[in-house]
Amino acid sequence: MRHLRLLGLGFFLAMSGLAALSQSAAYRYIRAGEPANINAQSRPGFALMGGGTDLDEAFQFLCDRSGGGDFLILRATGDDEYNFYLRGICHLNSVSTLIIPNRDAAAVPFVGDAIKHASAIFIAGGDQANYINFWMNTPVQTALNDAISRGVPVGGTSAGLAVMGEYIYTAQGDKPDDPNLDGKTALADPYSARITLASKFLNIPILKDVITDTHFARRDRMGRLLVFLARLNEPEGKPRAGNVPGIRGIGVEERAAVLLDPDGKARVVGFGAAYFIDAKEADGQSQPGKPLSFGPFEVQKVAPGASFYLKSWAGDSISYKISAKAGKLRSTQTANEIY
Repeated sequence: MRHLRLLGLGFFLAMSGLAALSQSAAYRYIRAGEPANINAQSRPGFALMGGGTDLDEAFQFLCDRSGGGDFLILRATGDDEYNFYLRGICHLNSVSTLIIPNRDAAAVPFVGDAIKHASAIFIAGGDQANYINFWMNTPVQTALNDAISRGVPVGGTSAGLAVMGEYIYTAQGDKPDDPNLDGKTALADPYSARITLASKFLNIPILKDVITDTHFARRDRMGRLLVFLARLNEPEGKPRAGNVPGIRGIGVEERAAVLLDPDGKARVVGFGAAYFIDAKEADGQSQPGKPLSFGPFEVQKVAPGASFYLKSWAGDSISYKISAKAGKLRSTQTANEIY
């Protein structure tokens, strides 16, 4: 969901178009604001948004770091509703939405150029399978990583956040009639065909060795994130030595965001918590067709307004442990609470 706002007649659409080399290569680029880009001084930063109703504070974080330049929204489906929203809360030269619905569109030179000239980038929600299927190993991926290396601030919500970590749950195995892989389903078979993992779509150094998840408590995704971590920390079915840092997880609740500096300092904002999960003391084996037994995972729950430091993996948090035993989660919190 996004905010619905009525803006004055001062808002105008500077550019709107459907560009195509062929029908299959069609993309849409809708621009609001000044017709020409400006050279703005961007500052790096990352907004990890958990989904649901968007947070003004998270977008203002990106806008502030854009230097007032040209803000680009990336999508595989949908429309330009973010253009209206961002023009209402930020002072920017322009806001544009670029819809890239297939691999042919991702190869069109204009698409890469639009990303190249952005001073802030936001990857919208939707279906992260589209981002992997349509954008990975294309000029879009190259342009995004070039922007990150130049210090352009980047954010994502829901599916957009799902592709920001080095490791990704791609959702390529989801069913159209059941798009929500919940914790119970994942724990029952950690090698289910629905659990599809990839890596290295975006190169965000501070999110190296991290996998993210979204809509966290509301859609009961703790169990599935623990399954992802068990899989990633047990390469080729061989238990990893204990107490060795491995792949870590960040789960973000709806209407919450983690605002992250390149040096690893993070602040949680909004109306929900973020969960920072470490498997360095976890042990066990994940086997096809069998419920997961793996743990303990150390969970640090960070409330809105509190800080966390990714480099030291510590902060102002409530710390507890969760283990999976035959597909059931056991928590050290009172009443076996996992969130």
